[in-house]
Amino acid sequence: MKRVIGFVVTVFLFLGAAQAQVSLLCSPDLAWCENLAPAFNEATGIDLEFVRLSSSEGLARLRAEAENPTFDVWFGGTGDPHLVAFNDGVTEFYKPSNWDELLPSLTSAVGETYIPLYSGAIGFVVNEGLLESEGIPIPTCWEDLRDPAYKGLLAMPNPNTSGTAYTIIATLIQIFGEEEAFNMLADIHQNIAQYTRSGGAVGQLAGRGDVAVAVQFLHDGVKFAKQGYPLSNIAPCEGTGFEIGGLSLVANAPHREDAIAFIEWALTPEAQAIAAEKGESFQVQSNSATPVAPESPDLDSLTLIDYDFATYGDPETRDSLVGKWTNEIFPVPK
Repeated sequence: MKRVIGFVVTVFLFLGAAQAQVSLLCSPDLAWCENLAPAFNEATGIDLEFVRLSSSEGLARLRAEAENPTFDVWFGGTGDPHLVAFNDGVTEFYKPSNWDELLPSLTSAVGETYIPLYSGAIGFVVNEGLLESEGIPIPTCWEDLRDPAYKGLLAMPNPNTSGTAYTIIATLIQIFGEEEAFNMLADIHQNIAQYTRSGGAVGQLAGRGDVAVAVQFLHDGVKFAKQGYPLSNIAPCEGTGFEIGGLSLVANAPHREDAIAFIEWALTPEAQAIAAEKGESFQVQSNSATPVAPESPDLDSLTLIDYDFATYGDPETRDSLVGKWTNEIFPVPK
């Protein structure tokens, strides 16, 4: 009998060890997501599987699965949806052991809601050669995007699927007020050639010459420029908003202890360096000891607004603004 019990226990422990894994909802660029699994497995022996979804899609998926979550961790994506997820109770705050190593400007901005993973600023990613060939000036301010001269030459993501787009809307409201911001979005809509599902995709359109100006995070412009596209970055003259990309533990995660192991690892300088070194992602990482890639936009040189994360991470505020854009801006004929 003792032999049987010992055998059963041994098999149980073996199977438990074999099943050590993390199911990751991954929202940054695909290349970064793909490079996480082998590095994490090498460091910990734990397997990792991921599904890549943009921030707004990720939030929708977590909300839909709230009663029976399939993911353990939400990695990356704009901060507003992470804050919405926390306020909805579909994620929970976990304070990592190296919390004090994270940039204080980021941790103080979000408090104990989600973990800051990186930061990046909104701006214009511009194909200057295309504008020059059309005899159209390079836009330097948000107001410039209203000019009918840019008709068919702009692209931005859709806020129903992209956290980047929601950050753009929230930025304009904080600079110009809600009424004027939506008037501006209506004018910009007349110049939009395409709304994309993800925030990063618009830069590729500008790089190929399908459009001349992509409204997105500036670090995505760096990525496409490094890939050989003829693009330059411009920060709007009126100021601009920024993200604090998130890392969140899913509430009732199926593999909670493995999820915590991933979070602890993901915040180390070694893990964060993967973004620029292998993942073609040039955000400023949250750990103060993580070297900033020389190509990354210098956020200290930009005019950044005092972004109100609490207000625009409120579920009702977000759902209301996305709904307003969907009903009042998107359907209007061009």
